[in-house]
Amino acid sequence: MGFSFANSWVLLFLLIIPLLLYFYKLYWKKRKEAALKFSALSIVKSATNKNRRSVWIRAHLPFLILTIIIALIVVGLADPMIPLKSAKEGVNVVLAIDDSGSMQATDYQPTRLESAKDAAEILIRSLKPKDNVGIVIFESGATTACYLTPFKDKAIRKLEGIEQKTGRTAIGDGLSLAIDMATSIPNKKKVVILLSDGVNNAGVVSPQEAVQFARASKMQVYTIGLGSDQPAIIGYDFFGNPQYAELDEETLKTIAVATGGKYYKSVDKRTLDEIYANIGEHIEREWEDTSIKDWFFIATFILLLTNMYIIYGKYRVIM
Repeated sequence: MGFSFANSWVLLFLLIIPLLLYFYKLYWKKRKEAALKFSALSIVKSATNKNRRSVWIRAHLPFLILTIIIALIVVGLADPMIPLKSAKEGVNVVLAIDDSGSMQATDYQPTRLESAKDAAEILIRSLKPKDNVGIVIFESGATTACYLTPFKDKAIRKLEGIEQKTGRTAIGDGLSLAIDMATSIPNKKKVVILLSDGVNNAGVVSPQEAVQFARASKMQVYTIGLGSDQPAIIGYDFFGNPQYAELDEETLKTIAVATGGKYYKSVDKRTLDEIYANIGEHIEREWEDTSIKDWFFIATFILLLTNMYIIYGKYRVIM
């Protein structure tokens, strides 16, 4: 995004300037003819021997400055805009964390959930001062653990209070609630960071429906698949057979790609910490148009004072 105008139609008034220049030229031509007609030849010759260039500049400079002033006013009224980083406005970042029964697996010490909480704290501390952070947890359904807040310590306290649940995995519900939270404070870039170690097998909103909601809200979603190099046992069935955590990477990849985010795969606590430590720097901070019309009005005021000094001050030209 480059230089733009909020009211570009106002720039049509710049067409007045060529007309002003044309009539000004006619005015001076007639004035010169009248001066030659009624002046003595010796006076004319005397005038031509002076520093005519200096006199010409001093005679015409007020009009030239006035022309620039008109141009500045017109451009200022058109409300020129330039793109500036929206960092001063901050970003709404919502963490959606899987809290289903599979997150009690111990391949991440002490558990997957506790490791996810530790890594999420790293991300929260890396956010910028004017960023807002919120936390959503999901299992068989989704619930809010921390509403959007600029106070990172408060969010960390809420994060530490999250307890292990035993339900299934509602990725769609968790994502849709996180999107809804991220849009609750307007005029900021919105980002959701979703972590899951399972397959969507619960909830009322499908991941596909949540993706459509994210796209309609212009939401960027980063996804993290929490897995392991070896199958992780999360329990045993009635017959004593081990039950393993299943990671649906394809769904997480689809969510990230469809929303302009990125998918990350974690295989142990170290890689999980690295992902959360770096993901904050990868959040794309959008550009916003900032008006600079005041610059043009300030320049207009300065030139106006300068013009008054030239016309009425020490170096004025006696017509």
